[in-house]
Amino acid sequence: MRICYPGSFDPLSNGHLDIIKRLSKNFSEVVILISNNINKHYTFTVNERKEMIELATKDLKNVKIDIYNGLVVNYCAENNIKLLARGLRNISDYEAEFNLFQFNRDLNPNIETILLYPSSKNQFISSSAVKELVTFNADISKYVPKELIQIIKDKFKENIKVKKL
Repeated sequence: MRICYPGSFDPLSNGHLDIIKRLSKNFSEVVILISNNINKHYTFTVNERKEMIELATKDLKNVKIDIYNGLVVNYCAENNIKLLARGLRNISDYEAEFNLFQFNRDLNPNIETILLYPSSKNQFISSSAVKELVTFNADISKYVPKELIQIIKDKFKENIKVKKL
């Protein structure tokens, strides 16, 4: 069975990778879908995000990465994927995911959603927190795949100009 794991992945974190690896063990194909969220301002281009995911998942042979600029539920319908996976870290995520689930169910009741929790060591990691840490030149090695550390740091080098108060 195939499953779609959508997100913005700006950048991919160890929390994302934890879920991807677990999905990979349990499904014949995992489609990592880089999707557009109109409420977010992205640091990395969609192609940079795809390259980072490819690098971090190169050993997972049943993982496919795709890009879609529309509703995830429509992508799934167009690609005959009946199951969506979403990550859930906390109560705030639950509220957002619950609302998203309701919209998806209303738009296409044939597509189911499952929620996965990251492992406890990754439960608090978010892409926005990683970006804040790297902006202030903090060590991000515990929060992102090792293959991506330098790529992420390089992206922020020109932006690390902290204003003095």
